[in-house]
Amino acid sequence: MTGDIFIQLSIVLVIATILSAIARLLKQPMIISYIATGIIVSPSALNIVGYESSVTILSEIGVALLLFLVGISLSPKVIKEVGKIAVITGVGQVLFTTVVGFFIIQQFGFGFIPSLYLAIALAFSSTIIIMKLLADRGDLETLYGKISVGFLLVQDLIAVFILLGVTAFSGGSGLETMAYDMMINGVILLAILSFIGIFILPKSGKFIASSQEFLFLFSIAWCMAFAALFNYFNFSVEIGALAAGVMLSLSPYHDEIASKVKPLKDFFIILFFIFLGSQMQFGDVATYLLPALLLSGFVLIGNPLILMILMGIMGYSRRNSFFAGLTVAQISEFSLILVGLGVKVGHITGEILSIATLVGIITIGCSSYLILYAHKIYPHLSGILRIFERTSIRKSESKKEKKYDVIVFGYDRVGYDIMKSLKKLKKKILVIDYNPSTVSKLCSRGYNCKYGDANDIELLNNLDFRHAKMVISTVPDFETNALILRRARKGRGRSIVICVAQYVDDAISLYDLGATYVITPHLIGGHYTAGMITKFKMDYRKFSKEKATHLYHLRRRKQKN
Repeated sequence: MTGDIFIQLSIVLVIATILSAIARLLKQPMIISYIATGIIVSPSALNIVGYESSVTILSEIGVALLLFLVGISLSPKVIKEVGKIAVITGVGQVLFTTVVGFFIIQQFGFGFIPSLYLAIALAFSSTIIIMKLLADRGDLETLYGKISVGFLLVQDLIAVFILLGVTAFSGGSGLETMAYDMMINGVILLAILSFIGIFILPKSGKFIASSQEFLFLFSIAWCMAFAALFNYFNFSVEIGALAAGVMLSLSPYHDEIASKVKPLKDFFIILFFIFLGSQMQFGDVATYLLPALLLSGFVLIGNPLILMILMGIMGYSRRNSFFAGLTVAQISEFSLILVGLGVKVGHITGEILSIATLVGIITIGCSSYLILYAHKIYPHLSGILRIFERTSIRKSESKKEKKYDVIVFGYDRVGYDIMKSLKKLKKKILVIDYNPSTVSKLCSRGYNCKYGDANDIELLNNLDFRHAKMVISTVPDFETNALILRRARKGRGRSIVICVAQYVDDAISLYDLGATYVITPHLIGGHYTAGMITKFKMDYRKFSKEKATHLYHLRRRKQKN
C-alpha cells in the first residue's frame, strides 16, 4: 500500500514538473500546470492515482498552510493602512460581480445555491498570482500596485467570513440550533485565543525565535493545532488555520515565519490544485462549456470594468485604473477552495466545481498575459479609457506658468530629495504626478503641479519642452522614460534629462537614447543625484562629464557580471 502511494505521488510530481516547465515557457502561472496535471491523472483520463486516502489528505494540509500564510498577511495594522480606495474597490467589486454573476448564472438553469456559490467564486481575485506578477514586473511599489494589494487583502478578509459561513451551514441541524451552537463554540474559541494571544505569545516570542529550527517546527505545530481545535468545535480546518495565522500576524517574527513555512506550503498546495483538477467531470463537458466561456468573459471584462469605474469616481487616472483593473480579471485559489468546500459538505455537485475550475484556467491564463503586457496594451486604449477618468481633479492643477525651467515626472519616489535641491535654484518647476492626493498636497504647498501619467502621449505633447532646461523622470519603467526622452529631445536638444533605471541594461539603453544622466537606485540613489543638482546647477558640460564616468562604470559592471 505504502509503495503504491509513493509510486503514484512520484508519477504525479513528474507530470506536474513537465507541465510546469511548459507553463514557464509560455509565461503562465504554475497553478494552470497543476490543475492540468490533475486532469491528466484523474479517473476520466489516465486514472493513475486513487485519491481517497493520500492526495486528498495532503491537499487539505496545503489549504491549511495557504490560509495560515494568508492570515499572517492579514494583520489588523495592514488592513488599517490600505485606505479608503482599497476598501471601496474591494467591497464594490465583490458585490457587483456576485450580484450580476448570480443573475447571469441563473439564466443557465442552475438552482439558487449552486448559482450563489458560483457567483461568489467569480468575485475573488488571486492574491498569490497577482503578488507574483506584480513582483516580477517590479510594480509592487507603484501606486496601482499598492492599491491592488490593498483591495486584494480586503477581498481575502471577505472570503474569510464567507468560508466561516459555509462551515456554519454545513451541519444538518436546524438554523436556530446551528446558530446557538456556533455562538457558544465561538465564545469558547475567542476566550482561548484571547488568553493565548495576551498571556502566552508575547512572553514566549523571544524563546521561540531563538532557534530557526524550533521556529519552523513551532509555526507548523501552531497552524495544525489551531486547525484541529477549530475542527473539534465544528468549525472548518481552513478557518482554524487562518485564525492561527492572524494571531501570529502581530508577532515581530511574522515575516520570518512566513518565509520558512512558504516552501512547505508550496509543495502541499500543488497537490491541492492537482486534486481539484482530478475532480473535474468531463462526461457532459458540452453542457457546461458554454457557461464556463461566458462566465470567463464576464470575469475578464466585468471585474476590470467595475474597478475602473470606482477608481475613476474617486479621482484616479485612467492609467492606474486600467492597470489595477487587470489584476482582478481572474478568479482565485480562494474561489476554488470555496467551491471545493461546498462540494465537500454536500451543498453543490462536482459539476459546479468543474465549471469553476475551467473558468479559473481560462481567466488565470488570459489575465496573466494582460498583466504582463499591460504597458504595451494601454497606449492603444488610452483614448477610449478617458471616459473612466474624472476631470474634477484637474481643478487643483496649477494654471500659473506654461513655461518651466524644470519638469519633474513623479514625486513620491526619489522626487522628494530632488525637489529640495531644485527649490534652492529658484527655478520655475512643474511637477507631474498620477496620484491625485499627491497633486493636491503639492499644490497646497505652492508647487506648480499637473495631474497625469508620464506615458500619456497627449499629455507629453501639451507640455512645453522647448523652454525646459532640465527634465527629471523618477518613473522606473523603461518604456515610459524612453517616451519622455524622445519628446524632450524633440523639444530642446541640449536640455538635461535625468531618468531612473532598475537594471544596468536599461540604464545603458537610456544613455544611448540621449539621457544626460540615469539614476540607478541600487547603485546611486536619489540623494546623490540631489547633490549633483546642487553642485552642477544647470551646467550641461558637468553633467555630460558625469555621464561618461557613470556609463564607463556601468559597462565595466556588466562585463563583470
